[in-house]
Amino acid sequence: MEQAGRIRILDRSGTLLEAPFLDIAHAVNSGDERGLLGLAFHPDFACNGRFFVDYTDLNGDTVVAEYRASGTDPDRARPEPVAQLLHMTQPYPNHKGGNLVVGPDGYLYVGMGDGGSANDPQGNGQRPDTLLGKLLRIDVDHAAVGTAYGIPAGNCAGCPAGFLPEIFAYGLRNPWRFSFDRATGDLWIGDVGQDRYEEVDHVSSASSSGANFGWSRMEAGHCLSGKSCDQVGLTLPVAEYPHAGDDCSITGGYVYRGAAAPVLTGWYLFADYCSGRIRALSAAGDSPPVVVLEGGGNIAAFGEDEAGELYVADPGRGIVSQIVVAP
Repeated sequence: MEQAGRIRILDRSGTLLEAPFLDIAHAVNSGDERGLLGLAFHPDFACNGRFFVDYTDLNGDTVVAEYRASGTDPDRARPEPVAQLLHMTQPYPNHKGGNLVVGPDGYLYVGMGDGGSANDPQGNGQRPDTLLGKLLRIDVDHAAVGTAYGIPAGNCAGCPAGFLPEIFAYGLRNPWRFSFDRATGDLWIGDVGQDRYEEVDHVSSASSSGANFGWSRMEAGHCLSGKSCDQVGLTLPVAEYPHAGDDCSITGGYVYRGAAAPVLTGWYLFADYCSGRIRALSAAGDSPPVVVLEGGGNIAAFGEDEAGELYVADPGRGIVSQIVVAP
């Protein structure tokens, strides 16, 4: 993905195809934390050509839309959307979240930031009546009457009464990014902090929905100044790190399940956008994060291929790199 609104293809030889797979730059407000932010393919994409994108429109609002691949050229998508799944008015220009992931249950998960500004002025992280500051889960295969999607059974089962039905979990500031462990189905989230701490959140696949990750009562595992600090019922982070030196903004990654670097198997890898450090956290939870790479550039996203190998994207340098173990 290119933030300006294009999806490009790198073929298996590493060649960038000249024509984009999809170009919706005309519909995208791009810059700073806005733009084309999320892409997910339907599990049966090879047969049905369905895929989903998350972007900020020309008004700066969040749109989640479905597109289809061309029926004649596998390297091109049809230029017009099939359906608009979600539209969310955004009060400020930052904290859009935007990640899209099809979970192991086949549902589409949508990461939503709190709407922006600082200190969550609208209280969106904890509010039941907004989709901002939440992790959403929708069923794109079984639409309810009058809508473009269905609501999975058990959504926000642990939430207090009154939460919107699309909500799966809440209390997020700016989830950049989240993923599921392909071996266990566990959920891992990198949630960007305010100005003191970055956090990693984790939910076991055996847990029910409705986790409250604490924002904006808490910044990571710490009380946020001027806010209620009631921690009852919160799912606190499994790891955090402070804004020390040049660390300032987490980029969530994946639990490594590839074959090329066995020493990393079972470790959750994540990065800091400002410092370029990549840290590893044991998925077993038996040790604190350790720095495994210094100076990795401005890592904006991780990627995972079919074999479980991991990649990082550095938009500042225009580089996509594979993670390997040094000899």
